[in-house]
Amino acid sequence: MTVNLTRIYTRLGDSGETHLGDMSRVPKTHSRIEAYGTVDELNAQVGVALAAAGMPEPYREWLARIQNDLFDIGADISTPEEPGRQRLRVVGEQTAWLEQCCDEVNATLEPLKSFVLPGGTAAAAQLHVCRTVCRRAERLAIACGELNPEVVRYLNRLSDLLFILSRGAAGSEERLWEPGRWR
Repeated sequence: MTVNLTRIYTRLGDSGETHLGDMSRVPKTHSRIEAYGTVDELNAQVGVALAAAGMPEPYREWLARIQNDLFDIGADISTPEEPGRQRLRVVGEQTAWLEQCCDEVNATLEPLKSFVLPGGTAAAAQLHVCRTVCRRAERLAIACGELNPEVVRYLNRLSDLLFILSRGAAGSEERLWEPGRWR
């Protein structure tokens, strides 16, 4: 699949509308635009995570793969179903890979005894930002209504992985919530 971008500005969005992947015109506030725009924001935040000091090397490879998957998700969300027409869709194998990563890293972590406070290290803090943006993208994808259900599963599992990776990146710097400590 080749994508050719010859001109970045088109002036087609100057009236507050844009095209979906099926070329239908919708307002820029349409639920699909909100959802895939937030997936794009998540992708940018993952890029910041990749640049964060102290990011473990295996996580970098995974995050690079996730960035590519996030473009697949954006394409999937942006294109309504058309009977008889093949489109790029997120598939279960992509979600299953996230589950494998979750299991691999989670096996190395201490069991949790409280909620985790975001932070600890620069890499962990940025992964927490990614997690929260991912959760918002998931909610907005659900709000689209009819959508490939694998998109929601992928985003749900990705937020789990981002949480687990944040714990791994925090290491001994992980901080836990102490309910009522400052009362």
